Amino acid sequence: MLRPKIPTNPTPTGRVTAPVVVEPTAVVPAASAQSSTPVAPAPSRPSVQLTPGTALALVGGGTAVVLVLGAVLVSLLLAVAVTGTSVAVCAVVLRSLLNSDAKRR
Repeated sequence: MLRPKIPTNPTPTGRVTAPVVVEPTAVVPAASAQSSTPVAPAPSRPSVQLTPGTALALVGGGTAVVLVLGAVLVSLLLAVAVTGTSVAVCAVVLRSLLNSDAKRR
């Protein structure tokens, strides 16, 4: 009944160039220079030293983050509660208006 029309690809109208063939090249390692002095190994992980001042700063920063996130979440919850309450009040008022209008007829 309804048959889809499949579009045909148009022929290119501009200048057509042949694809460029890239040949892989071999990687030759360079000759390494031997040194007679031994090199001390670098420490795998730098050690972090916590002083009382930095520990106090970390605790203060963590407390501030927790307080800010708590305030944001409480304000969002309050906004949802206020919105729900206002929608409920509007629904009660509309229901009252519609019921009183229906009783007058």
